[in-house]
Amino acid sequence: MTTPYLDTRQLEAFVAVISIGSMTGAARALGRSQPVVTRLIQDLEAELGFPLLHRNGPRISPTQQGVAFHEQAELILGGLRTLSERARGIAEAAPLPVAIAALPSLGSSIVPRALAGLPTGALPGRIHLRSAPAETIVQAVADRTADIGLTSLPLDNPGVEVHWTAEVPCVAVVARGHRLAAHAQISPADLAQERLIASHNPYRLRLAIDQALAAFDVAPPALIDSNSSTVSIALAREGLGVAVVESLTVTGLPVADVAVLPFSFRIPFRFGMITAAGRPLSPLVERLVGDLRDQAARLPGFRALNDGDAAKVAEIAP
Repeated sequence: MTTPYLDTRQLEAFVAVISIGSMTGAARALGRSQPVVTRLIQDLEAELGFPLLHRNGPRISPTQQGVAFHEQAELILGGLRTLSERARGIAEAAPLPVAIAALPSLGSSIVPRALAGLPTGALPGRIHLRSAPAETIVQAVADRTADIGLTSLPLDNPGVEVHWTAEVPCVAVVARGHRLAAHAQISPADLAQERLIASHNPYRLRLAIDQALAAFDVAPPALIDSNSSTVSIALAREGLGVAVVESLTVTGLPVADVAVLPFSFRIPFRFGMITAAGRPLSPLVERLVGDLRDQAARLPGFRALNDGDAAKVAEIAP
């Protein structure tokens, strides 16, 4: 790279092309001509030193490097938008916006309840609630583009402060017509002949699932892995197997035509709340630290964890 900073116009053009799928659509959304958008992305590629897009006539798709860079570009642009809003709020002496980055299961369960419980007038004019993978949440908080992060364990990053950690049990989800739907609970033996639908990340929830089944010497004969609990539930609803998901997901967004069943053994989903290390908390964020924990404590099977558990990979609770 020949300059220390990238041009935000180039980043906006690239993100718009990936989001919309064409140069023409991106140009229309940005209010620029197609040649200008094309040139901005070409200049960005030259600046970065690697191609971002595969070009095949009118068809455009990101390269592998483009996919990786897109996530970072979105994070940077989101932070700049938040910074701009805060600058306007400072100038106008208005309540500052709050940015929350959360796993989908946490963003659809305890976050809405905590926000709804705030006193009248306590909510700022703008709230950014972004669902993202765990790694992206930690990075956003460490980079101070998010005020609050709600993510799964482990949490071991010097750039963030862990305020509290907790766990809730996972549950099994099956189609209403599934042979296990009438069971009071699901045992390890019940899973021995079933296709498992579970998280694909081997270092977080999936590790807890694998450890729990290994403790009973159970190895399901088939697997569908997914990066979304809602997708896992949708797959289970179609009779494709038994989904193992955080109980948070079905608490926040109940799904029809499925049976949600407890396990006879515990598979913990561990999560916590973080803010940027060394950053003073606004009164609203300070309040939300406690309110979000209070909402989590109302979840079935909630357990508070010790501070030392924050840095650990998920382990099976005794």
